Amino acid sequence: MTPPPAPSRPDAVTPATPAAGPGAFTGVLGRLAGDPRVVEVRTLPATPAQTSTTDPEVDPTILDALGIGGLWTHQAEAITAVRAGQSVVVTTPTASGKSVCYQVPIAEAACIASASGQPVPAALLLFPTKALAHDQLRAMATLGAALPGSPLVAAAYDGDSNPTERSWVRTHADAVLTNPEMLHLGILPRHQRWADLLGRLRFVVVDELHVLRGVFGSQVAHLLRRLRRICNHYGADPVFVFTSATIGDPATLASELCGLPVTEVGTSGAPRGERQFVLWNPAGPDPEVPSPAMPDGIDDPDSLSSPRRTSAWRDSAEWTLELATGGHRTLTFCRGRRGSEVLAAEVRRRLPEDERDTVQPYRAGLLAEQRREVERALATGEVRAVVATSALELGIDVGGLDAVVLNGFPGTTASLWQQAGRAGRGGETSLAVLVAGEDQLDQWLMANPDQVFTRPPEPAVINPANPYVLGDQIACAAYELPLTPADHRYWGGLVDEGVRLGVLDGNLRIRPRHRLHPDGPVAVWSGPGQPAPGVGLRSHGGPEVRIVTAAGDLVGTVDAGRATRQVHPGAVYLHQGEPWRVATLDLDHREAVVEPTGATEHTRPRTETDIAITDVDNHGHLGPAGLWLGRVSVRSRVVGYQRIETRSGRVLANEGLDLPAHELDTTAVWFTFPDTVWRAAGITPPQLPGALHALEHTTIGILPLFAICDRSDVGGVSTAMHAGTQMASVFIHDAHPGGAGLADLAFARASELIAAAADVIASCGCALACPSCVQS
Repeated sequence: MTPPPAPSRPDAVTPATPAAGPGAFTGVLGRLAGDPRVVEVRTLPATPAQTSTTDPEVDPTILDALGIGGLWTHQAEAITAVRAGQSVVVTTPTASGKSVCYQVPIAEAACIASASGQPVPAALLLFPTKALAHDQLRAMATLGAALPGSPLVAAAYDGDSNPTERSWVRTHADAVLTNPEMLHLGILPRHQRWADLLGRLRFVVVDELHVLRGVFGSQVAHLLRRLRRICNHYGADPVFVFTSATIGDPATLASELCGLPVTEVGTSGAPRGERQFVLWNPAGPDPEVPSPAMPDGIDDPDSLSSPRRTSAWRDSAEWTLELATGGHRTLTFCRGRRGSEVLAAEVRRRLPEDERDTVQPYRAGLLAEQRREVERALATGEVRAVVATSALELGIDVGGLDAVVLNGFPGTTASLWQQAGRAGRGGETSLAVLVAGEDQLDQWLMANPDQVFTRPPEPAVINPANPYVLGDQIACAAYELPLTPADHRYWGGLVDEGVRLGVLDGNLRIRPRHRLHPDGPVAVWSGPGQPAPGVGLRSHGGPEVRIVTAAGDLVGTVDAGRATRQVHPGAVYLHQGEPWRVATLDLDHREAVVEPTGATEHTRPRTETDIAITDVDNHGHLGPAGLWLGRVSVRSRVVGYQRIETRSGRVLANEGLDLPAHELDTTAVWFTFPDTVWRAAGITPPQLPGALHALEHTTIGILPLFAICDRSDVGGVSTAMHAGTQMASVFIHDAHPGGAGLADLAFARASELIAAAADVIASCGCALACPSCVQS
């Protein structure tokens, strides 16, 4: 029987010919001379290929099937380690052939087993998105078919697979490509059906390691331990191969995720074409005067003609337009959904009507078929430019791009190089342009341009001890197999705390013995049904809210945790450049009804937030200030919204709302300031709330320099007199229930964090306050 076809992927096409040959950007760069917005133009030279002089011997048939003539040094190093049974993490740049590091060992094992008449060792390949899994499926299927006797059968197992396809995969596949959710929901709770594959599982591939951070990474850390436990139950002990964009301390993160020692392979032997990198700062001569406010950090589109400043938003649109119309296939990154929609619409507005479809937005919230059509059109060259969120930061193969424009620093050095690396993937000359926004990180980098090119990438942090994660995951493990003291080999002491939480919740029960473990006590699942469907891996924001028309047509989706901010009644929601007005929001049924509107305005929610200390974990001092780490309860409510004219930034009206409050139990670091401290600094009581708020914003703004995180991963509260501390206080808290590890890191590196925040304020040229230092 032949495998069922993979779901149709319209992006499986021949890429268009890239335009970026030698000297392709000479004209563009030549026009920059004397422009005051140019901070630096740096040429990153091409690097030649480095092939291993001690290549592990690989069957030429496998190399031919992969379309390569030999191995680069990092590929040889990784393959040698995997052959020896060592888990590895490969952190070489985009387009450096990381997939070869696991494709070769998987193919070798299949060929050896087939030749000796033994069962083919199995592989499980985990990707954060279905699109990435299907990209790799085509490569794995081609590889398997090209091997002698075709011993390796690859298949995808995801939410698009129908019951017949899923049954076929369980019975016939040797290499299963899936995502963490399907492992969590479809494989581990039903491991008896997968006993054959799990019993011969030798390789586990975890792609895009750098996205496994915060709550998602914490969930996956437990998920991989559950996988190891079930494999051991069936007699298998797989080796792990992680691949990642460059991040700080990847071996530690990979080891925390799988619970095993992991070796780093980080020095690339792949060739790289020359890259021109432009640092561009639109900030004008009078930065102390704020520009009109725009949605999600977008600046005023007409401010280029203003004497105050030009605009990152407008300059990014102009860069995108010039590169795309110059024949360079361009990818422009924005930091928010609305930003990608508005910027794409602005670029399209400047094109002739018959060319406007050559520029498209790409973001989460678009329907799957809409995203796939954009991927296909970009690969073929039908689309000249795509304006994307970080949804296109991952390694989806969209062919050879020529240029990347970054509308604002993406938050971390790791993301900066991952995004810039999307251009020049075929070794051609490429161009990257970082257009600085007004906020703290962007302007700090413009004042310290060497940091862009020399600063080491940040580490990603996870928190497997988060009780909101731990209890649920230990319950899932108990459902799969009874828990025993032997499970300390996977979780250490965390398993005891997880069992305690499960017993208190009434979902676990302790038994003196079990048929599978007659000699000792076990913890078994005693709750109703299966626990896994009630445990979301990506966030605790709850199920998605559907955004629909009055006729019921689906427009998009939004996380339930963000619904009251983004699709409250009266909000303007942008979808593919078209504005929609939210008529109603039904949180009980998770549905927002929208209607088309011709409004040239956007909306901004107004919130009220209170914070209470529930427990203190650690305490220290930062000079005369108090430094604290502990548990807090954050209560926030959207109380209204502003209607803002988009082009002028003028506030048209303030509207009230009566929406339910959102409560969050999480971890925070906080600073306390006795009266003597702020009075000695010359701050008067009327100035104190603003000074504290400024410190809050600046500290949150600079935190991504120390850990891979998004601004939405962190929240803050400042007050001149907090009920729990009885003094002026600034709180920085994780924005996820239980905490994601960011507050812990901020506490550990508080002196560096505050020093960097002070540097931002001191180096800013404004007289009082501006978005480049203390405004959010």
